[in-house]
Amino acid sequence: MKKSLLPALIAGLFSLPVMAFQPFTVKDIRVEGIQRTEAGTVFSYLPVKVGDTLNDEKAAQAIKTLFATGFFKDVRIDVEGDVMVVMLQERPAISALNFVGLKEFDKDVIIKALKETGIATGRIFDRSLLDKAEQELKRQYLSRGKYAAQITTTVTPLERNRVGINFNIVEGDAAKIRQINIVGAKSFKEKDLQGLFELTTPGWLTWYTKNDQYSRQKLSADLEKLKSYYLDKGFLEFNVESTQVSISPDKQDVFITVNVTEGERYKVASVKLAGDFTIPEGELKKLVTVRPGDVFSRERLNASTKAISDRLGTEGYAFANVNAAPEINREKRLVDFTIFIDPGKRVYVRRVNVTGNTKTRDEVVRREIRQMESGWYDAAKVTASKERVDRLGFFSEVTVETPPVAGTSDQLDVNVNVTEKPTGNLMLGVGTSSTDKLILSGSISQNNFMGSGNNVSIQVNSAKSNRTYAFSYTNPYFTPDGVSQGFDVYHRTTDTDSTDIGDYKSESTGGGIRFGFPISETQSYSVGLAVDTTSITTYENSPTYYKRYVNEFGKTNVSLPASLTWVSDTKNSYYFPTSGTYQRAGIEVGLPGVDLTYYRANYQLQHFLPISKRFTLMLNGEIGIANGLSGKKLPFFKNYYAGGVNSVRGYKSNTLGTLGTLEGEDRLGGNRKIVGNAELLWSLPGFESSARMGLFFDAGQVYASGDSLDFGEIRYSTGVTASWLSPIGPLKFSVGMPLNKKDQDESEAFQFQMGTTF
Repeated sequence: MKKSLLPALIAGLFSLPVMAFQPFTVKDIRVEGIQRTEAGTVFSYLPVKVGDTLNDEKAAQAIKTLFATGFFKDVRIDVEGDVMVVMLQERPAISALNFVGLKEFDKDVIIKALKETGIATGRIFDRSLLDKAEQELKRQYLSRGKYAAQITTTVTPLERNRVGINFNIVEGDAAKIRQINIVGAKSFKEKDLQGLFELTTPGWLTWYTKNDQYSRQKLSADLEKLKSYYLDKGFLEFNVESTQVSISPDKQDVFITVNVTEGERYKVASVKLAGDFTIPEGELKKLVTVRPGDVFSRERLNASTKAISDRLGTEGYAFANVNAAPEINREKRLVDFTIFIDPGKRVYVRRVNVTGNTKTRDEVVRREIRQMESGWYDAAKVTASKERVDRLGFFSEVTVETPPVAGTSDQLDVNVNVTEKPTGNLMLGVGTSSTDKLILSGSISQNNFMGSGNNVSIQVNSAKSNRTYAFSYTNPYFTPDGVSQGFDVYHRTTDTDSTDIGDYKSESTGGGIRFGFPISETQSYSVGLAVDTTSITTYENSPTYYKRYVNEFGKTNVSLPASLTWVSDTKNSYYFPTSGTYQRAGIEVGLPGVDLTYYRANYQLQHFLPISKRFTLMLNGEIGIANGLSGKKLPFFKNYYAGGVNSVRGYKSNTLGTLGTLEGEDRLGGNRKIVGNAELLWSLPGFESSARMGLFFDAGQVYASGDSLDFGEIRYSTGVTASWLSPIGPLKFSVGMPLNKKDQDESEAFQFQMGTTF
């Protein structure tokens, strides 16, 4: 009896939704119980149609198919004569998602994340998916260090078979790292080793960096830094034995303990090369910086193997394998290294592929590529190609990959992927003064005009003191071999009445043409010739020096400025370089045969020195000298000025230099200029490619003709600077303080430049 009852009960349970009936031809199908689901939707899933013969097997298949849609929590099929009745009970739909106490995350981001787990308004409610979403949200809070976060969900039934889901969140405070212990360290102070870690106990900047909140990824990176530090100091057998991370009962404090074994410090006994050299052994040995007798350093050993690999790469051996094998003598604490060299096959480049350039034409990128297709692979040329494309300034990111070609052993492709950024620049300025009232100024330029790589700019300035209308055009590849060509036309009106410069008014109209010629990958020179007509108007309160000049040379003068400029640029980045040197030397000469003959010579040297991964030292120096030619004086409107955000910060723009004597405190400028800048720059965590700050020290002065070059007159300043490639364009700020300000000097603490990109 009992043996036969169990199968009967199981069979009964599985037959509940379907009543046993004789097969019949379906004359009609009726759907009951639906509130939100359209009948047509049910019919589209139903495997039985009017006119089909319905039997037990087809009825069971229909129930299974409707259940599989996930729309219904109960499905039954009844028969009324020749009518098939589908009785459904819908699952409730999610009507709304509400969050109470959500502060750590943006609501829209959370809603998007929940949607990916299946929880979203309009979707069918599933308790298992809600539990999964709740756990994922808790995990996100744990990743932010909020271990005490509590999340409870409430499902509220609504009319028309809908539900509302409420997430009640008590976030609590983020747990802070209260202590980091390094157990087993004997050779170095624990405090110094803790300084290697990105994770730290709370400090004055951790509210921004969040480095006082535990992160498994950051701890792993810190342990690797610790290991590298020991290996670079000769501890060849250093090892991190274990790490323990514990949290206080109130889930507010985190304690980290790192157990290490230092081992012994080793020195290098010998370094040998072995394998297939391809390149003369003597040349490769020069690339090895590890010497016998030195304390072992993994960093220098890795640099040596990389240098050998790179050298082989310049000969086409892209897949060279260079490894150093140690032989340890523990008794003498010495280690012998054998560097095994396997160049592999020499490979050539099948194809250079450019991707990511939706606006910029392919040829604009390709003409900067120094690695040729069908040529032997050259690692140095690939690196140079990446740097040249980056220096265009058209892209926010440039990456180069060299994957092997499938099915071959001697071919690879060079894939250049770029991420375009806005290359237009719209500089706008609005200001007021006692004379101009409202000042509107601006310039619009496009460094990559219509994706051609050409530069077009228009400058407009409506200020009474400096009204400008100018147009410039430059084609960097006027010829296929890189000769550039450009021209400029302008009309400028300058009225210094409302400035600190001696009073005068000038109107200049002119234009010119320029050509640039590449000398090498990093050097070029340019020549230019222009014609300029300048009219000068002086006033009763104008400096006597200005009046004498007009009396001697007349109110209107014509000049033919010819220019020659040399530029060398090895910086590794267009916007935020961390290494390299920039040099610029130029001379402008007013050719004889017309009214004005003069010269202006300038030289700038800028060097970026990487101090660490985050810190860079920038040194900049500029000098300029100008004078008249053919017995004529230097036009006073060609004088140099100094002071301001791009010169000596902390001093008002154009206020350094000679003062008028009989004319009051107006600045006359000078024919010699010297400026020096030193900046300690560092990137901001999370904004390495878009923002950085710095501490600066500036020095500079302008000297008039006839004045001695008195270095005691140089003005100094110091302060803080910040640069940001913001969504609205490049911004530059500085807060400066003069160090040796004199009575006649004018200071200006806060200075900035701003613009917007498009």
